[in-house]
Amino acid sequence: MRKLIYHVAVTLDNFIAHPDGSTTGFLTEGEFIQDFIASIRTYGAVLMGRKTYEYGYDYGLQIGQPTYTQINPRLKNYVFSKTIDFESNSQIQLVSNDELDVVRQLKSEEGKPLWLCGGGELAGLLLDAHLIDELVIKLNPIVFGEGIRLFGASTTQVTLKLLNSRAYNNGLMQLSYAITY
Repeated sequence: MRKLIYHVAVTLDNFIAHPDGSTTGFLTEGEFIQDFIASIRTYGAVLMGRKTYEYGYDYGLQIGQPTYTQINPRLKNYVFSKTIDFESNSQIQLVSNDELDVVRQLKSEEGKPLWLCGGGELAGLLLDAHLIDELVIKLNPIVFGEGIRLFGASTTQVTLKLLNSRAYNNGLMQLSYAITY
């Protein structure tokens, strides 16, 4: 059975992006980048919501293209959206319905862990369904004041057990937790 790991950058006040979806203010340089790149190579698939996927358009991603495959060529992409449209293929699959069933199926398979890379709404849906196993947050030393919450509108309560922590010289902290429902 595969683990689903929500691995995401977050502010001290629990936001993964500004209200408009931008991430201005998050650290983008430093020694943590090499650790992040190495972690991408450990995942078998990446799951993301539409807004997270479309964020890549600002960096040259074209609709229907997979993300992060330049780092991990075998990384299958799953984009969860009811409004975007593109042809699925062996590298990228559009999931427009039965989201929880798709994630349950992916988790039941053998293979490398699944990476939930973003989408507060999607993360909240998966947390509410008790499908996220671990949380890896890159805690940025910044406060946005408002924005897209880490788990969207979810009010599900969980217990977190610290698995690992690392402080970086630029002020970023990476915290890894096991989730108990």
